[in-house]
Amino acid sequence: MRMRIGRQCTDAMLLCGMDAGQRFLCPGLGHASSVGDYMLERRRSVLVTGGAGFLGSHLCQKLLDQGNHVICADNFYTGTRDNLTSMMTNPRFEVLRHDVTFPLYVEVDEIYNLACPASPIHYQYDPVQTTKTSVHGAINMLGLAKRIRAKILQASTSEVYGDPDMHPQVEDYWGRVNPIGPRACYDEGKRCAETLFFDYRRQNGVSIKVARIFNTYGPRMAAYDGRVISNFIVQALTGQPITIYGDGLQTRSFCYVDDLIDGLIRLMETPDDVVGPINLGNPAEFTMLKLAEQVIELTGSRSEIRFMPLPTDDPRQRQPSITRARETLGWTPTMPLREGLLRTIAYFEDLVRNDIETRIAAE
Repeated sequence: MRMRIGRQCTDAMLLCGMDAGQRFLCPGLGHASSVGDYMLERRRSVLVTGGAGFLGSHLCQKLLDQGNHVICADNFYTGTRDNLTSMMTNPRFEVLRHDVTFPLYVEVDEIYNLACPASPIHYQYDPVQTTKTSVHGAINMLGLAKRIRAKILQASTSEVYGDPDMHPQVEDYWGRVNPIGPRACYDEGKRCAETLFFDYRRQNGVSIKVARIFNTYGPRMAAYDGRVISNFIVQALTGQPITIYGDGLQTRSFCYVDDLIDGLIRLMETPDDVVGPINLGNPAEFTMLKLAEQVIELTGSRSEIRFMPLPTDDPRQRQPSITRARETLGWTPTMPLREGLLRTIAYFEDLVRNDIETRIAAE
């Protein structure tokens, strides 16, 4: 409530022509202050769409830790309430069951638009809805940002580069995407969302930020969503063969979730003339074969490696150039892959153990 009273007081004083140095008595604070001091003290109100997902839940937690009021909007298609358990008792946290393909009416200072299934298993299950989520969702969230004059950040993806013929990928590279393939619902949906963001900025003056997120991993990843690190870890812990698609020499770059969230928040906090797109990812590159061998070592598994055919349009290389992120945000990932994998393995060990105990109890 303090935040809402503060906003009303601040707006009223600015309308009355008070400057930042004048003193006033604000009922939200209960003591004399200045417009400038109060605006510094007032908590930000932040909307996170897709807030119950892997990245979204970590972002919500970090924003709460910073003292913000956070609204999590999610339709729970891939996000889960389990990801939000640690936040549910926080009085500055709200959860809305909402699909971004429909308009949303809230009053916030900032919007992080993360809503969209991000793993091939999920986004290819209903490709039309995936495209709607990226495109209609962008339109609805940009419309909201325009109406309430909020800053808005789009969580775009390295998939806008497709199967690249430039390595590493820089932000000025336009990409090589198959617009009619099975991955196009996600790749082209995200590309269209970026177009909308920049057009809303040019046409309507909306304050936008665009981050292109590369492969990210860590606790709260879904166990069976087809992403390579979660797949390898779960297969290793359960003694199943580790499946590598292709010859295992294709590469990916893996960024730990805490580093990625730090990058997103840094981008949101930049001045309005910093819009992106900005790559966020770890430039350290690994082959799938090397990753599988490291997971086997760290889990102590006896799983064998099994090679399977490469899926259609699966990129052979993925490595971000993060020069722009370093220079603009002062950001670089710090978590080594080995340490990040150990933390992620510990999370999945608990998940697998609880799953086994639940099955035993049900028998």
